[in-house]
Amino acid sequence: MSLALAFVVALIAFQVPLSVWEKSAPWLFIASLVLLGLVLLPFIGKGVNGARRWISMGFMNFQPSELAKFAVLLYAADYMVRKMDVKERFFRAVLPMAAALAVVGVLLLAEPDMGAFMVISVIAMGILFLGGVNARMFFAISTVVVIAFGLMVALSDWRRERIFAYLNPWDEKHALGKGYQLSHSLIALGRGEFWGVGLGGSVEKLHWLPEAHTDFLLAVIGEEFGLLGVLIVLGLFLWMTRRIIHIGRQSIALDRLFPGLVAQGVGIWIGFQAFINIGVNLGALPTKGLTLPLMSYGGSAILMTLVALAVVLRIDYENRVLMRGGRL
Repeated sequence: MSLALAFVVALIAFQVPLSVWEKSAPWLFIASLVLLGLVLLPFIGKGVNGARRWISMGFMNFQPSELAKFAVLLYAADYMVRKMDVKERFFRAVLPMAAALAVVGVLLLAEPDMGAFMVISVIAMGILFLGGVNARMFFAISTVVVIAFGLMVALSDWRRERIFAYLNPWDEKHALGKGYQLSHSLIALGRGEFWGVGLGGSVEKLHWLPEAHTDFLLAVIGEEFGLLGVLIVLGLFLWMTRRIIHIGRQSIALDRLFPGLVAQGVGIWIGFQAFINIGVNLGALPTKGLTLPLMSYGGSAILMTLVALAVVLRIDYENRVLMRGGRL
């Protein structure tokens, strides 16, 4: 049902010209803030495992943080187009965007959803950098963001425990606690070896590995299809991200800054989220609740990812019309 709905909405999104997306960017951003606030209300937001991140819509549970990723992406691209004349001045160019990001961060951390906030921060920073913000400013912002995330981990007991569990998931103190998911993910990948145990042959997904259909889907792919299957998935994400970034660069070459930044922002979003998810599954990064784009279970995630890709396809379509000498 989610896939069918996502394809219909993506088809509609493809019909919308980029000029309309540009005009509606601030309003979409405000709408996402309203939804992020509503999900925190006990009689509206749905809680699962101590987190309140979903709004029940009857036929599906909608996650406002997924809409926020798309909304912040559009808003940041629109912001950079509007601030072209002041992008060399730190306070006038960066502080308003930083304030908007801080509001999103407060709402997301109240859920709590640090993973989504991390992705949104990277999207916004990437668009600021690609939009031409001074390199010194960019590195200053990056330093502040890294320190902020470091403090979030340092001041939170359960986040600290996750870090220690990631460093040694086999320790008897962590193996049945915070390191349980990672240790079983590594067992699944180890069982797969090079060729895998075959489609449907995974043992770990039979209630041993929690979230085998969402955050740890890649571990099951590694168990069933082996190293070869994991490398194919990596290659596909690399190809898709590279292609999306190329469409963005092509748009900027045609003097279409907003569409170019939007396409590159989508590339950053999908590429970074896939990188984090794959790193977590392989034990290269601390455990974080981020899905694998286009592959993990989750109605809101597949809906907003397909909408974002439909917008990229629209950008490519408009680029081709202009290159053929047509008019939009």
